[in-house]
Amino acid sequence: MKIAILIAIVVAFFVWRIMPTKGVTSISTAELKTIINDNDKVFVDVRTPGEYKARNIRQFKNIPLGSDFSKLPKDKEILVICQSGMRSNQACKQLKKLGYTKVTNIRGGMSAY
Repeated sequence: MKIAILIAIVVAFFVWRIMPTKGVTSISTAELKTIINDNDKVFVDVRTPGEYKARNIRQFKNIPLGSDFSKLPKDKEILVICQSGMRSNQACKQLKKLGYTKVTNIRGGMSAY
């Protein structure tokens, strides 16, 4: 019985971590390719500097997860990518808490690009 409760708690935690954040748009990498050159959007890659250096999309600025996102413009849409979509989802949650209203997560991240 105790093991079942523990398993349920662990599963609930992982489901909570991957659930989309309220107010955050989510797009596919195919959709990203149609807007990648839009100068009215800010593209942020939250992977580590090493991951970014190994492979990146030119339009994305590397601001690793855990960095200060408050210097990003609040009047533009912020599109966030990572390797798989997990860290970018966490970054989107942080941006929403900071008061950003136009936040988009790239589903599947660089693995899907």
